[in-house]
Amino acid sequence: MKIDVLSLFPSMFDGVFGESILKKAKEKGAVDYNVTDFRQFSGNKHNSVDDYPYGGGAGMVLKPEPIFEAVHQLTQGTEKAPRIILMCPQGERYTQKKAEELSKEEHLVFICGHYEGYDERIREHLVTDEISIGDFVLTGGELGAMTVIDSVVRLLPGVLGNDESAVKDSHSSGLLEHPHYTRPAEYNGHKVPDVLLSGNHSKIDEWRMKESLRRTWTRRPDLLDVYPLSDQQKKWIEEIKKEH
Repeated sequence: MKIDVLSLFPSMFDGVFGESILKKAKEKGAVDYNVTDFRQFSGNKHNSVDDYPYGGGAGMVLKPEPIFEAVHQLTQGTEKAPRIILMCPQGERYTQKKAEELSKEEHLVFICGHYEGYDERIREHLVTDEISIGDFVLTGGELGAMTVIDSVVRLLPGVLGNDESAVKDSHSSGLLEHPHYTRPAEYNGHKVPDVLLSGNHSKIDEWRMKESLRRTWTRRPDLLDVYPLSDQQKKWIEEIKKEH
């Protein structure tokens, strides 16, 4: 996968792309990152990329020319059109399903804005997706783009040590993930559940599913409204409700 990022502050990505899983993904050849300062496409001697909004109002608006020109240069000659993603608080709220969708693409271009907003023609005639990571406003799109990129890259084949890890993550299955435990079996008087030490894998699988349902019901019951529960899972949900 190729990932391009348009940002006025490209150095913000140095640490993110140079550490942990994202760094290893590049070393394995699973992804290639490129961060471009779109100020170089301003086309004026002051390198300005924003201007006052027509009709008046507070703040400055990102001009269309630098962003259109930057995207054109990054995508010319490509066989398949990339997904061009605008990071924006007005966009579609980001989900794991969207991450899985984007992970199947060959080329992603992220546009990170600043100031009051974007010239509307960028939305209407350039981007394919508008994404928001939540109902709040950041000073720019960089942190949001980092979040989306991290969630996408970890889904690429071979990036995680165990590909099954991504499949079983919270939200990937439609439910929140079950609790995890590791050594020691007892710490400060708190013990690991006996079933996990039993070696009975069918019982362990059953416990994990029931605890996944319990965690989802207590923390994100809305997820159960769309999850296709089996008859057994419905029985467990009823048991969980009685226990609570």
